[in-house]
Amino acid sequence: MFLAERMKEAFTSYLEKLELAWWVEIFTLHPECTYYFGPFMSAKEAELARDGYIEDLEGEGAQGISVQIKRCQPQELTIDKSSD
Repeated sequence: MFLAERMKEAFTSYLEKLELAWWVEIFTLHPECTYYFGPFMSAKEAELARDGYIEDLEGEGAQGISVQIKRCQPQELTIDKSSD
């Protein structure tokens, strides 16, 4: 099991370097932020993880949540626009 997990991590890292990894991108209006969660090997894997991230943000009081599953390579995992 350990070997399979290490291989998955290595492959996901490889996809990320090629900008082919999948990410959950979440926008919130209050606070006005963009969050990136990932990387994931597939859109389906990201989709399955999405609800947990939304639940965590709602638990922290975030409002106006919208979500996209996309291939990207975020430079920052949290972008806080409310402090601009």
